[in-house]
Amino acid sequence: AVVMFAFSTMISWSYYGMKATGYLFGDNATAENVFKVIFLVFTVVGSIASLDKVINFSDSMIFLMSIPNLIGLYLLAPVIRQTVHSYYERVNSGEVKQFADR
Repeated sequence: AVVMFAFSTMISWSYYGMKATGYLFGDNATAENVFKVIFLVFTVVGSIASLDKVINFSDSMIFLMSIPNLIGLYLLAPVIRQTVHSYYERVNSGEVKQFADR
């Protein structure tokens, strides 16, 4: 079960990375191939390195991915506030119907 979980996790993360590469660099075959090579190199390095180092590196990369998301949330906060305010105005005016809990 652990091997299947690890294998399926590697497949899903490689797919997400490939989609992100396509989004950042366009659907460019060269960029996708570079990503595949980097992914394979890190797969080999991860299988050789100690588990503690692999987990620390993985946690660090996930943390670094959260930074652009937090910046985006901060910058989009006024837009979200305006959208929520507009929604509640439409609810109060009756334009949007509310359904009672069952």
